[in-house]
Amino acid sequence: MSAVTTNSAGPSDTAPLAGRTALVTGGSRGIGRAIALALAADGATVAVNYRKDAESAADTVAAIEALGVTGRAYAASADVPDEVASLAEAVQADLGPIDLLVCNAGIASRGGTVAETDLAEVERLMRTHVYGAYQLCGALLPGMRSRPRGDVVMISSVAAKQFAARTSPYTMAKVALEALALTLAKEERNNGIHVNVVAPGLVDTEMGRRLVKGMMGVEDISTLDASSPFGRVCRPEDIADVVRFLVSPAAGYVTGQIVTVDGGG
Repeated sequence: MSAVTTNSAGPSDTAPLAGRTALVTGGSRGIGRAIALALAADGATVAVNYRKDAESAADTVAAIEALGVTGRAYAASADVPDEVASLAEAVQADLGPIDLLVCNAGIASRGGTVAETDLAEVERLMRTHVYGAYQLCGALLPGMRSRPRGDVVMISSVAAKQFAARTSPYTMAKVALEALALTLAKEERNNGIHVNVVAPGLVDTEMGRRLVKGMMGVEDISTLDASSPFGRVCRPEDIADVVRFLVSPAAGYVTGQIVTVDGGG
């Protein structure tokens, strides 16, 4: 488990997330990085989880440091229970109770039909998207309950309502993740914990670029701007802005919601 710390200068106490501590899984790149930086900009201490790209994680922590808040990077794979347990233990030992968890770690399926896809791939997707999130929630909830407010945000996908062909492992995993979130919202509401889901459509990330190349033969995702809502493909910052609202004081009466961010479909 690796950690990177920051300087001691911090944001104003009036920052909306000042005094709160966040863990963002899959936080070193793409949507996760944008979320980590948005939470830091609003005053939160941020733990950035990554699987193997230590350089990107260090770069994200450096960007958090530049905002004057504490940031640390932790290596752990969401699909390995022992690593998830160590992640939860290390983050809480270093930073205290986590009161803001963003479950963003995820991987794509290979695009085969049900007849072509073996059970191992389904298991791999479920472990990464769902089991890791489930395990982290169980490990962090006791500490979260001790805080004035807690938030869990699950990053899902419009795939969970589109049910497109050749996406069964990914779609199944995202549907299960949403079920976890909506159940948890009811269980933890009386403990002051908000649980919500953000479901992006296509986003201009490394995974999004691979997706359009593999499924549509599109080499440059920006060529889709003209045919996209509002004249551009969704950006990671668009997702981060929704997350920062959901965990802010402005969303104090919001829980158990799925917010779709796809420009209207």
